[in-house]
Amino acid sequence: MALSIGIVGLPNVGKSTLFNALTSNEALAANYPFATIEPNVGVVPVPDERLERLSAIDGAARIIPATVEFVDIAGLVAGASRGEGLGNQFLANIRETDAICEVVRYFSDPDVVHVDGRVNPSSDVETIKTELILADLATVEKALPRLEKDAKRDKTLAAKLEAVRKVHDGLAEGHRARTLGLSEDEQAALADLHLLTMKPILYVANVDEAQVSAQLEPIDGCHPVPISAKVEADLAELDPEEAQVFLEELGLQESGLARLAREAYALLGLQSYFTSGVQETRAWTIPVGAKAPQAAGVIHTDFERGFIKAETASYDDYVTLGGEKGCRDAGKLRQEGKEYVVQDGDVMHFKFNV
Repeated sequence: MALSIGIVGLPNVGKSTLFNALTSNEALAANYPFATIEPNVGVVPVPDERLERLSAIDGAARIIPATVEFVDIAGLVAGASRGEGLGNQFLANIRETDAICEVVRYFSDPDVVHVDGRVNPSSDVETIKTELILADLATVEKALPRLEKDAKRDKTLAAKLEAVRKVHDGLAEGHRARTLGLSEDEQAALADLHLLTMKPILYVANVDEAQVSAQLEPIDGCHPVPISAKVEADLAELDPEEAQVFLEELGLQESGLARLAREAYALLGLQSYFTSGVQETRAWTIPVGAKAPQAAGVIHTDFERGFIKAETASYDDYVTLGGEKGCRDAGKLRQEGKEYVVQDGDVMHFKFNV
């Protein structure tokens, strides 16, 4: 699954520093290399220690982790919804992503000028929230007259019209579309509008080095992930052993980038299942609640079309019993059919017709 998260923020919040660390930090995890596929796009591995244990059991030649794609999006300023700054570019790029990662400035540095002249995280979040709401409001107001006209001729559009009106009223009151309690049918009806405020959002607090392990107060109803872009940039220059020592000195078990990748994965409602053997141990990304044929289809569409069954073991059983043979001998290798809901960490092998 190609999962894309747009990194946004006001000018001088450390967005570019964070993105540069994301796309160049190969030293922190040699087995999970970062890959830059465009100048402004970076693919970041989702840290998962289970891969190492599975690989050791099966003697895998390589490990392939799940990944999340981060996109560095043009900076935003107040008035972006009216085209101020690079507003039009910002809005066009963000529509193409699955979620938003907003970098908010918490750090203090007199040499880095804040666009509003003062460090105020709540105000910064409100600025971007307002611009996204205004952009969506413009989209909805443009769509409404046409939809009202079409609904008079086609009664099947009545539900969509009501959903659009509901969102319009909510946006006009300053609420994100995602917070309006829309049903699945209403969300589906609104899909073609590509509303920015329907996207899940993750806040990253770009903090001073002394705050990297701090528990921060919620902002806009969400707990921000504390990351020091400066620390992450420094870590990117170190070899793995030096980086680990540096992290321990800061009271951390892993880098902020590792936490960010994991939080982003969870934000999108995703989980991993594994395939493992002598050639490779690999994590495959699926939505929480996916059934076995859908999981098979992530490997290849033929697997889903010709799905017969999935030989499945839980991760715990696979590790405890020493792999597939141990699971089979102990009766822990299950034969699951089309209705099986895949669990996080399942180790799977698919049977299918060509």
